[in-house]
Amino acid sequence: MPRSLAGDLTDPEMAQPYMKKDDDDEDVEYSPFYGIEKGAVLQEARAFHDPQLDARKCSQVITKLLYLLNQGETFTKVEATEVFFAVTKLFQSKEAGLRRLVYLMIKELSPSSDEVIIVTSSLMKDMNSKTDMYRANAIRVLCRIIDGTLLTQIERYLKQAIVDKNPVVASAALVSGIHLLQANPEIVKRWSNEVQEAVQSKFALVQFHGLALLHQIRQNDRLAVSKMVSGLTRGSVRSPLAQCLLIRYTSQVIRESSMNTQTSDRPFFDYLESCLRHKSEMVILEAARKIAEMDVTSRELAPAITVLQLFLSSSKPVLRFAAVRTLNKVAMTRPLAVTNCNVDLESLMSDQNRSIATLAITTLLKTGNESSVDRLMKQITNFMSDIADEFKIVVVEAIRSLCLKFPLKYRSMMNFLSNSLREEGGFEYKKAIVDSIVTLISEIPDAKEIGLLYLCEFIEDCEFTYLSSQILHLLGNEGPRTSDPSRYIRYIYNRVILENATVRASAVSTLAKFGALVDALKPRIFVLLRRCLFDTDDEVRDRATLYLQTLDGEVAVGNTEKDVKEFLFGSFDVPLANLEASLKTYEPSEEPFDISLVSREVKSQPLQEKKAPGKKPPAGAPAPAPVSAVDAYQKILSSIPEFSGFGRLFKSSEPVELTEAETEYAIKVVKHIYSSHVVLQYNCTNTIPEQLLENVTVYVDATDAEEFSEVCSKPLRSLPYDSPGQIFVAFEKPEYVPATGKFSNVLKFIVKEVDTSTGEVDEDGVEDEYQIEDLEIVSADYMLRVAVSNFRNAWENMDPESERVDEYGLGVRESLAEAVSAVISILGMQSCEGTEVVPKNARSHTCLLSGVFIGDAKVLVRLSFGLSGPKEVAMKLAVRSDDPEVSDKIHEIVASG
Repeated sequence: MPRSLAGDLTDPEMAQPYMKKDDDDEDVEYSPFYGIEKGAVLQEARAFHDPQLDARKCSQVITKLLYLLNQGETFTKVEATEVFFAVTKLFQSKEAGLRRLVYLMIKELSPSSDEVIIVTSSLMKDMNSKTDMYRANAIRVLCRIIDGTLLTQIERYLKQAIVDKNPVVASAALVSGIHLLQANPEIVKRWSNEVQEAVQSKFALVQFHGLALLHQIRQNDRLAVSKMVSGLTRGSVRSPLAQCLLIRYTSQVIRESSMNTQTSDRPFFDYLESCLRHKSEMVILEAARKIAEMDVTSRELAPAITVLQLFLSSSKPVLRFAAVRTLNKVAMTRPLAVTNCNVDLESLMSDQNRSIATLAITTLLKTGNESSVDRLMKQITNFMSDIADEFKIVVVEAIRSLCLKFPLKYRSMMNFLSNSLREEGGFEYKKAIVDSIVTLISEIPDAKEIGLLYLCEFIEDCEFTYLSSQILHLLGNEGPRTSDPSRYIRYIYNRVILENATVRASAVSTLAKFGALVDALKPRIFVLLRRCLFDTDDEVRDRATLYLQTLDGEVAVGNTEKDVKEFLFGSFDVPLANLEASLKTYEPSEEPFDISLVSREVKSQPLQEKKAPGKKPPAGAPAPAPVSAVDAYQKILSSIPEFSGFGRLFKSSEPVELTEAETEYAIKVVKHIYSSHVVLQYNCTNTIPEQLLENVTVYVDATDAEEFSEVCSKPLRSLPYDSPGQIFVAFEKPEYVPATGKFSNVLKFIVKEVDTSTGEVDEDGVEDEYQIEDLEIVSADYMLRVAVSNFRNAWENMDPESERVDEYGLGVRESLAEAVSAVISILGMQSCEGTEVVPKNARSHTCLLSGVFIGDAKVLVRLSFGLSGPKEVAMKLAVRSDDPEVSDKIHEIVASG
């Protein structure tokens, strides 16, 4: 709301004081809107109907209504309509300030299409008024409330307004065009000539809005945008605001051209460099920021860094902030480029603006050397309490990166993080600190014990359940392996006594892990777990009972102590969705539920085939219970006598399309893998209403798959229109061998004509066949994608004797990311801990994979990639598994892939 409006509202009703007063009761803060109620304001709105309008009073009432609307107050349909019709009566007033408020009120009420007609004539009259203020506001309101049919009636006026001599009117028309482009793009695109004329305007704001609209009109035409940039970069844009827009569009063109061409040429880059010498500060900053965001050489980046360095010593806080924020982003990826600015950044550490000081210190943390760490830490400590949580998180992340860069300085940095945990702060801030400490514990072995103690102290007074559970889980995994595990027991058991049920359950699991790994503590752990048997929460009592009996040997989780540790520490490799589905379908009997039979893969529903448009399930039909893909396939296959002797289904692949979209017959195949058999399930859909297919079968040629021999086939008796059916072909292969091969497929059938009007089928049919695409069975089909929750623990628990390591040259690749993706695809394994994502411009990367190989052998893989030359990628492969032979097979798969 304009200040002048609020300043005019000085009548006693509105000038009510806030409740907040200072201690001396000398100064009272006044709000013109304190105590406003919707009902009372609606009563006051009756003043709009007075024969003799009081412009001042009407202005005050509209101001109150606008305040209520902007505070989220909702008006009923009847209330909004009454207010709208009352406001329209104010058009008879000639008072300019009141007219502006009327425009604003109509725009905020967003009247319906029936109501718009009431004000259209008044607004169109104002559009052609001699008063420029009326014209500009009328255009803005009309374009906000009208639809496409009314827009065509006023299009001529809008075109004229775009090239109007008055910059306020022209800008109003251009901004309205930007909004209208979303709903009526075809109409707005016809204004291109007028918009281009506006781009050449001598008025800065008109040029700015004109360029914004012109780009939006052409944004889907890459060539047109490139031509526009080419024409405007020659010097016709004088407005600094428009120049900033042009810089953004230029950098977009450069980025897109570099993606589509392999050359290092960057068109228009000279223009960006020339903008670094512009007289306007905003243009210089925008150009420097865009150059810093691009993938440029150090020589090309240097001029941008130089101008940013000059702004660091500016007298204007906004320029210092913009420059240091840009340098902070550059330091994340190219710290060496910012090193020359360190002296200027250090002078900003004492800046009165805490945001500038924070960014300066975090930038120095990324670019500084080891000798400056302690000094920087002292500086940060002085003002951490004065800045917002979002800046505190930036500081914490910078400290974590610095500690990983200089691991010998971990004590001072861990001490700082510990002190920060004791300060006030929200969840995101505390989580950032905890995550940083956890990262440092995992990456710096010497920091483990001090880090665990800091976290133990934190959970003594932690208000966040999530963080307490996370820390307890970490203590259970790392605490037993420290020099004095007993020191942590007190902190853990305090959680059982003092915390909520979720944290108590986590603490019970943590105690059990100490009991399993530290024999000296086992008797004391038993005492504590027995106390937990009387807890008020079911989950806590159940966990305590299970762990007591497991550690005491009463529950048979295995034959050795190693099996007990695997039970407690091993990752839960059964997806919860599959376990839930299997438990729902399990029927109680003498045979106990066997978790080993639950599928370890979660996939989409099987048999989700192509349906005819418009077909919907019957109303009121019950929703099917969730069933995992493998369970559903297992049920289908076990019901077929020929396949019942194949044993347990190990894996079912995702459906693979063997026909193109929109062809006569839609065929997809699912590969079902058993220990010594492979069943191919062809899901077929007839998409021709005039045909019925009978005796449908798939002839499979396995000439190029020497290790496979066909044992049986189950054809489809009939395939009506839009009714999916399945054909099965089974092959035998060597047991537990990842046999591969290529299969040619031909669909054969008898086709009969169908009268679509009566549904009658001709008795005579014609034999026909349909060539479908070849199918390959690859090594990845024998690997289940199974994630592990803690890769490091899982790796250490694997037998080191099973480890096989070798190095491979992957040849020329477009990027490290492409090489990582290719190896993951060959192995068919699950990436862990987000390591499948390769950082931009990285020259080395480590990827962690896990899975289960046929024969139920768990496999873990460490892949280390590096660039050994221009786009030459080298890879080191380390494999551990339950079976050393499987480790060898993984290397064979990579070598042959």
